[in-house]
Amino acid sequence: MEAKEPMVTVEAEVMNMNGADLFIQALKSEGVELLFGYPGGAVLGIYDALYRSPIKHVLARHEQGAIHAAEGYARVSGKPGVVIATSGPGATNVVTGIADAMMDSLPLVIFTGQVASQVIGTDAFQEADVVGMTAPITKQNYQVRRIEDLPRIVKEAFHLATTGRPGPVLVDIPKDLTALQTSFLPEAEIHLPGYRPRVNPDPSQVDHLLEAIKLSRKPVILAGAGVLHARASEELLAFAEQYRLPVVHTLLGLGGFPAQHPLFLGMAGMHGCYTANMALYECDLLINIGARFDDRLTGNLQSFAPNARVAHADIDPAEIGKNVETHFPIVGDAKAVLQMMLSHPVEGADSSLWLDQLAKKKQEYPYWFSDSEEFLPPQHVIELVHKHTDGEAIVTTDVGQHQMWAAQFYSFSQPNSWVTSGGLGTMGFGFPAAIGAQLAKPDATVISLVGDGGFQMTLQELILLKEWNLPVKVLIINNGSLGMVRQWQETFYEKRLSHSVFALQPDFLKLAESYGIKAYRVSSKDEAERIFSEVLTDREPVLIDCRVNPEEKVYPMVAPGKGLHEMIGVKP
Repeated sequence: MEAKEPMVTVEAEVMNMNGADLFIQALKSEGVELLFGYPGGAVLGIYDALYRSPIKHVLARHEQGAIHAAEGYARVSGKPGVVIATSGPGATNVVTGIADAMMDSLPLVIFTGQVASQVIGTDAFQEADVVGMTAPITKQNYQVRRIEDLPRIVKEAFHLATTGRPGPVLVDIPKDLTALQTSFLPEAEIHLPGYRPRVNPDPSQVDHLLEAIKLSRKPVILAGAGVLHARASEELLAFAEQYRLPVVHTLLGLGGFPAQHPLFLGMAGMHGCYTANMALYECDLLINIGARFDDRLTGNLQSFAPNARVAHADIDPAEIGKNVETHFPIVGDAKAVLQMMLSHPVEGADSSLWLDQLAKKKQEYPYWFSDSEEFLPPQHVIELVHKHTDGEAIVTTDVGQHQMWAAQFYSFSQPNSWVTSGGLGTMGFGFPAAIGAQLAKPDATVISLVGDGGFQMTLQELILLKEWNLPVKVLIINNGSLGMVRQWQETFYEKRLSHSVFALQPDFLKLAESYGIKAYRVSSKDEAERIFSEVLTDREPVLIDCRVNPEEKVYPMVAPGKGLHEMIGVKP
């Protein structure tokens, strides 16, 4: 991500308009071209101004759909996703998406309507303290109290959302302010003295890390989503090749390094591959670039990288040393950190034996699945999707088994082609996120891999595929259950399947057809091959109900409380 100065200047001009028009003007000044939202009483003035504006608006059918679509748009485009919701239930319906964006560092600016200023605090109709509710899950939030402050607050909101560690910023706007007339000279600059994100790292810390690389015999890079946010994939590739450093990805980091590259080991973590997890366990130098050492990655911290000296480069200083003891702390933007390391070349250590060992592990312990003729293996579905899209699709998912199978079996080689909910693990995310991704990249092939559980949470957004003529391909990995819940119940709860199996499901084909969308059902490898070859790369929306083996599990798996080296389900 390019550095931005905390002081931003704009050309001042006299305004003479109402608050709603002033708001739209502020959005235009930030280059906003697309909004995701849902109207209601407290934002009617804004929607009236929007009626006269060239800014496009995506009318989701639920506020949750709107904010997840904005997340997909932000993840793929790198631009902030912008959301509008009304007061009360409109605002509370976006809270899950705000928390999701906060955990996964996605730049969103959310505008919520509020009841009129004079009745705030009286439990007025559709009043909710959205500022209080979202304080822990936003990078910053505001409630506008004076119309004169609105342009400055909007500008600050976009600046905060998109600089440093990206994240969601919320602006709450009382209804009466949108109707006030104003004529004044807006502030010409932002002044945020307490907010100065550090972009460029300390050269001495970089030098210390480079010296450690010279001495290392078993180094490994752990690359997270920070590499993608910083648009630093090329620098990561150059750095890994220069020092012959093997690369492991987090779930959200996938696509930041080419999956086919010989230095790429795979994804690490609870459902990561054997080689990547063992590399983290056995390494003597762990170079973390843009990952936050969350528990699904590390497993039991007592046995995480026990023999390694740890370097951690991150734009957010609060993440360094938070979970894992760090010997080389480097605060800075991933691109700037990698560029500085590339500009200070040193002689790398001989790690050829280490690379040979890892290559042997990778060959001996690949991902595997049971290839049954009776059932359609879900992993085979993912492999076919990769085959018929040449590995170049943008893939979005919900959360659960299908998410892990997609991460394991769709080899991502392009940055910003993987859109999933990581930190919060939000069901219902995948399909609306695909809508936002397709709007961000209209010419791309967008595949939405969803579970039959998560899809039913936001399936009302199917109408947007017709309304906006979006060629999103929705593939339901349908095992008739909440698959990951079922897997845990079978593994850790003596197979007591408590409310994890769906006794009834809708007819997804008829549902899609009711929205005017072509739909198919596949239950064998031959059917999947034929249908995928026909429809996955055309320019029409389609839904495919993939009836897969209901008892298939995600392996490898690191059980709760275990270390990365204690995987179950590993098979040579």
